[in-house]
Amino acid sequence: MAGLPPGDPQLVSMIVNHLKTQGLFDQFRRECLADVDTKPAYLNLKQRVDNFVSNHLSNHTWSPHLNKNQLRNNIRQLVLQSGMLEQGVDRIVAQVVDPKINHIFRPQVERVVREFLSPGSCVDEPQVPLTATESKTDAILEQGM
Repeated sequence: MAGLPPGDPQLVSMIVNHLKTQGLFDQFRRECLADVDTKPAYLNLKQRVDNFVSNHLSNHTWSPHLNKNQLRNNIRQLVLQSGMLEQGVDRIVAQVVDPKINHIFRPQVERVVREFLSPGSCVDEPQVPLTATESKTDAILEQGM
């Protein structure tokens, strides 16, 4: 590992695997998913998809012989082709992930990478403040003890 230059694909792969084993990606995913459904971009996208599907279904008459799987796949393809998901997801990322990158995710990733590159040499650094979700979880755990 010491002989690998920064940016080397093998080194990057080893660091990413280490981050995964530390549970960092799962933690970040949980933090982002915890408040995604309250963001305007998510609510807007949900409404747009719901309206799109309702309008499409209003053009079809239900019958016992209707192939629901084919209709579902057709709607899925139309939604994907419309581009609304791509735009909506970009807006969701901008509202949910981007604000957390510099003050939550980056410091934690940098700490774990430093520990990985030089184990045992990292001095105890101040921890990044807990998120609201983590604080609530800690409070609940302390009450139970």
